Amino acid sequence: MAVTITRVTQDGELHEIAQLAEKIWQECFPGIISEEQIGYMVDKFQSYEAMRAQVDTQNYTYFAVRDDSDLCGYIGAKPEEDERYFLSKLYLRSDKRGSGIASQMLQTVFREARSNGKKRVYLTVNKHNRHAIEVYKAKGFVVADTAVTDIGEGFVMDDFIMEYAF
Repeated sequence: MAVTITRVTQDGELHEIAQLAEKIWQECFPGIISEEQIGYMVDKFQSYEAMRAQVDTQNYTYFAVRDDSDLCGYIGAKPEEDERYFLSKLYLRSDKRGSGIASQMLQTVFREARSNGKKRVYLTVNKHNRHAIEVYKAKGFVVADTAVTDIGEGFVMDDFIMEYAF
């Protein structure tokens, strides 16, 4: 297993990540949110168009995660104006979970945050996504707050805000 995590610089890579995002969301979120909300959120936040806009106008960086050249995960993150670094997306295909790849992904995020002069990494995670919450807690994140965010079309995100301080 040779895991590589590389900054996305080519448009084609962003297209690949968007295709992977749809697959991962269909693996991860049934039973947590409705099929309708999954589809809506993939279109709004995980589609190629959404990711392209995030890179072009919101200072996002994406990373492709490959295991022996097989695209199996991705990261999307950005520095905030304050001391925080926002981990917007950290997703890994279900067949690769439990192999240590997610830990390598988090280390990449921590390096990026530090290189941007940030002191904390924060993320939002659905309050019912028990597995992700436990993984983040095991890595040193703490629940700092909660947020219910209206994302349109009658859908809300009901999240914990978790933080990791350096």
